[in-house]
Amino acid sequence: DLHSFPTRRSSDLEIATLPDRETRLNSTYKMVAPTFSKKERIVSKKLMETLFEKGDSQAVTAFPLKAVYLPIDRPQGGAPVQVLISVPKKRFKHAVDRNRVKRQVREAFRCHKETIYEHITADRQLLVAFIWLSDRHYVSAEIERRVSKLLHKIAQQL
Repeated sequence: DLHSFPTRRSSDLEIATLPDRETRLNSTYKMVAPTFSKKERIVSKKLMETLFEKGDSQAVTAFPLKAVYLPIDRPQGGAPVQVLISVPKKRFKHAVDRNRVKRQVREAFRCHKETIYEHITADRQLLVAFIWLSDRHYVSAEIERRVSKLLHKIAQQL
C-alpha cells in the first residue's frame, strides 16, 4: 500500500541519559552556561574607556569583524569575559540592519564563549569589543565561523 508508513515504537527510540547530579557536581570539567547575561556585557563607560583609551589593548581581525581585547584584574563578582558589540552607523544607516548584525554576533559569541572561558584564570577578566567592518550582511553561519576564529586567536594570545 502506498499510504502505509513505518511506525516507530517507543522501544525503537534511544534515550540519552545524563550523568547524575553528584557526578556533575564533582566533575573537573567546568561547563559554561550557553547564555549571554547582563553581567557579560560592557555597559560601564569606565570599562569602555579602559578598553579603548588605555593603550594596552590588542586587536585581531577576521573580516568582517575586528576584536579589541584587554585582560584586566577581575573585580569582585565580575564576569570572566565582558563583551561590547559595535556596528557603526557609517556601515548600516538603518537601525534594523545594525540590530540584526549585533544579534548575529551576540548569538555567535554565546555559542562559542567556552573557547575563551577555558583560558581565563579566576583572578583575571577579559574585556572584548567586537567591531563590524563591512557594509554588507553575512549569513549567520559565516559570522559564527569568524567569531569562533577570533575567540581562538584571542585564547592563543592570552
